[in-house]
Amino acid sequence: MYPSRFAYEAPRTLDEAIGLLHDGAGEAKVLAGGQSLVPLMKLRFANPELLVDINNLPGLDRLETLADGTIRVGALVRHRDLERAGDVHRIQPVVGAAAPLIADPIVRTRGTLVGSLCHADPQGDWAAVVTALRGYVVAQGPGGRREIPIGDFVTGPFQNVLAHDEVAVEAVLPGPRHTVAGGFLKLERRVGDFATAGTAVAIELDGDRVTRAGIALTGVGSRTVDATGAAEALVGRALTSEAIAAAADAAAEAAQPTADHRGSAAYKKHVIHTFVTRILTRVSTTSEQAA
Repeated sequence: MYPSRFAYEAPRTLDEAIGLLHDGAGEAKVLAGGQSLVPLMKLRFANPELLVDINNLPGLDRLETLADGTIRVGALVRHRDLERAGDVHRIQPVVGAAAPLIADPIVRTRGTLVGSLCHADPQGDWAAVVTALRGYVVAQGPGGRREIPIGDFVTGPFQNVLAHDEVAVEAVLPGPRHTVAGGFLKLERRVGDFATAGTAVAIELDGDRVTRAGIALTGVGSRTVDATGAAEALVGRALTSEAIAAAADAAAEAAQPTADHRGSAAYKKHVIHTFVTRILTRVSTTSEQAA
C-alpha cells in the first residue's frame, strides 16, 4: 500500500521544528529514522498531514559520555552508532549487549534509540534497557525543556506523554556509582523479528554486594515491564544462587504476557525466568573470576 498524501518540511533549527509541530495541531509527526513511522504510514495505520524531518537539526546526532559516566544519546543517534560505541559499552554493558540485537543491520543504520522510545512498542528493546538503567527522556517544546523519567514517558502501547508540539531531543542514562555489570537477552523467531520475550538487567556492585539493580522486560506486557520486585531481591546481597533464583522468580511473576502465535503465556514467563538466571549467573561468575 501507499501512504496517504502528506506535506513535508525539513527545518534547519529546533525552534522552527517546534513551530511547525505547533501549527500542525496534532496532525504532524516527527521524522528521524523513520523505521517505525514509515511502515505505519504505508499500511495507513498512521496518516499524518505533515512530516517534520529533524535530520538537518544540529547537535541532535551527539552521543556523549560525561565524566561521571552519564550517557547522553541525541535524537539522531542511530542504533549503529550505539553498536559501535566501545566507550558506552564499557560504562554500561547492557547497552553494548542490546545494540547488536536491535532489528537487523538495515534498520540499525537508520533507526534511532530516541525514536524507538517515542514509538513505545511493547516489544521494543531500548525501552527495557533505559528502564533498567533508570534513564529519562528530555523533551523540548514552546515552553522550554523538561525531563521525563522513562517510567512516566510511556503511557501505553504506542503512546507517550509528549505534547503535539514537543520534540524528544535526547535520552539520558545516569552514570553509575560502583562497578557495573548486566546484559540483555531476547528470544526472537528469526533475526530481526520482534521479541517473543526479552530481558534487560543492569546492576552495580560494591565488592560482591549489589548496590543498585534494574530489571526490565519486553514483549510480556502492554508496555515495558519494570520488574522492581526482582531488582529489590538483589540489592544488598551477593549474587548467590539463592539471590539469583529469587530475582528470576520475581521477574517471571512480574511478566504479564498473553498467548499468541509466538508462544503461550507460561512459555514466555519461563523464558523471562531463564534469561534473568542466565544474565545474573554470568555476572556472578565473571565477578568471582575477577576477585
